[in-house]
Formats: sequence, C-alpha cells, structure tokens
Amino acid sequence: MVMKKNVWKGITEEEIEKLSFEDFLSRIGSRERRTLNRVKINPPLKKLIETAKKVKAENPKKVIKTHVREAVILPEWMGLTFGVYNGKEFKKVEIEINKIGKRLGDFSHSVGRVIHSGPGVGATRGSKFVPLK
Repeated sequence: MVMKKNVWKGITEEEIEKLSFEDFLSRIGSRERRTLNRVKINPPLKKLIETAKKVKAENPKKVIKTHVREAVILPEWMGLTFGVYNGKEFKKVEIEINKIGKRLGDFSHSVGRVIHSGPGVGATRGSKFVPLK
C-alpha cells in the first residue's frame, strides 16, 4: 500500500524546507504577500518572526504565546507550537504542512458555538402551572 505524502500546492515537506522566501511569496495570495512585505512597519509581527527563529534554534517544543492572530504561517515554522490568544485563553496551534500560508487566527476561534437546550419551566403556556417537584 502506498502512503500518501503530505503536500502543499504540489510541494512536499522536504522541498518546503529548501524553499526560498521569494518562491514562498510567489505561491501565496496577494493579501498574505502584502502582509509579509510590510513586516518592517508591523513591530509585533516582526518580533514574533524573530522569536520563532530563536525558539526553533534553542527549543522547538516550547510553546510560543502570541496575540498576533493576523500573522501568516511561514514554512520555517513547521513543527513549532504557538499559543494564539482568542480573547479569553491561549489556544495551541501546531504548525503542519496544510497550515502554511494561512493566518494563526484561523486556527484559534474567538467565538464559540452556541448550543441551546429546551425551554425552562414557565417558558411556555403548557408548563406555567406545573409544580416544580
């Protein structure tokens, strides 16, 4: 049985590690490309990129906590774990090949799903005079 390799836009994991920054920019969308071209005027994003490089060199298993939800996931971040703030807590985001080129905030949802239960006692006309016992 042939094992399916993980690929991103036709590129395997081994090729992604060798991919230059310019080649990566040419393969992502214009909004992400513009964000990465403007890193020098976005200090929080610049600091996150520097921190990720430092952590990958020292201790790749360490969780990098950040509030920068709009950061574009770079190929050199493969294998790192980020704690992305969603307004209440830091959600863990492990970087894999299928997440490259997307935003960190895409994987740390800030709004939960609302699940309602049935109506309570007295909420309907039929249950208005039902004893609570």
